[in-house]
Amino acid sequence: MRELIEKDKKITVVPADFKCANKGTVISVEPKYFTMELEYEPEGIMRHNYCEFYTQTSHGMLYFDSFAETIDGKTIKVANPAKHKFLQRRQYRRIKFVHDLDLKFDGGSHRVTTLDISAGGMKFKTNENFDIEKKYTVVLPLSEKQSVECIFSPIRIEKNEVEGYTLSGRFEYHNSKDKMTLTQYCAKRSIEIRNK
Repeated sequence: MRELIEKDKKITVVPADFKCANKGTVISVEPKYFTMELEYEPEGIMRHNYCEFYTQTSHGMLYFDSFAETIDGKTIKVANPAKHKFLQRRQYRRIKFVHDLDLKFDGGSHRVTTLDISAGGMKFKTNENFDIEKKYTVVLPLSEKQSVECIFSPIRIEKNEVEGYTLSGRFEYHNSKDKMTLTQYCAKRSIEIRNK
């Protein structure tokens, strides 16, 4: 584990309350612990309460459970986990996500049906003609209480055999917290789907 967690590594922390997701940078590594400086106040992160941790490595997305041994302001000391696993080799986990949504642009909107999403972008089908040079605003409903607003830029468009089009493209974000929230949502859903 020590070779995977190194100084200056960016790690996302997800406590039991998903809305309190946080991220930070590793500032030191010891045999039994590593210390992180968080970006936000550690709301929802409590001593000796297990959280989920995610970080990107050359082997894929690393995932493990652990807990904060000490909390000092935004600095937390985290116990090295007993075990870990890699979720996938691609940078962002893609999950099935079927919703009817509106993609808005200056002067109008398009109705689409999403097929899948990741923190990097989404794929959807539509019967409407799209200008792939434009950027579109979309709100993704992650739960009854939580949603994320993204800027969608189309990259690829395919004409369907029957009718309509399938488009895929990438997301841009208003802030890093939205990107982090969607990354964790996709990772968590992929684990839930796999464990069904």
